Amino acid sequence: MQYIFIHGLGQNFSSWDKTISFMANLTLPVCPDLFALLNNKEVTYANLYHAFSEYCNNISEPLNLCGLSLGGILALNYAIEYPSRVQSLVLIGAQYKMPKTLFKLQNIIFRLMPESTFKKMGFQKKNIIQLTNSMIDLDFSKNLKSVSCNTLIICGEKDRANKKAAKSLAENIPGAKFQLLVNASHEVNKETPKKLAAELERFYQKQ
Repeated sequence: MQYIFIHGLGQNFSSWDKTISFMANLTLPVCPDLFALLNNKEVTYANLYHAFSEYCNNISEPLNLCGLSLGGILALNYAIEYPSRVQSLVLIGAQYKMPKTLFKLQNIIFRLMPESTFKKMGFQKKNIIQLTNSMIDLDFSKNLKSVSCNTLIICGEKDRANKKAAKSLAENIPGAKFQLLVNASHEVNKETPKKLAAELERFYQKQ
């Protein structure tokens, strides 16, 4: 089986390094660089998901997907479209129906941020704004019941923007478990990597 850890917006593949360093009992996961997968295509959610799904489909083994934020949205999308390929799913601080007001506020903040902040992600500001704009109408509400794999929903205790969605995911995905990480906000893979690693190992050991 293959473990795939998928980073969030504003992160890159190395954002999982600390978490993975605390997971001695896990087969080393792969951490794709999402934006490298685009291969210079237009930065939209449709193109990103297509690139991600192609990446996953080229792996012959059963998949254990673990995604944070944007990575969680991609993982959920894939688990809905290819249920027979996914053995387990971990969604961290992820939404299933995009909060339009929050996204619009986020884009206003993005516009005010310096261009240098976005260059660290390997993209221009306009690309990130274009990506988030292309996600506004995403809604997986009607498909959550079709997720058939073992599922763990994780959210930071201080992640107010995503806590409600996380609880709703746990309630609507059959058999899903919910875990709140204390003293953590959104980027739990960076803020509390040891706690996150412990939760992931517990979950994977039960499979």
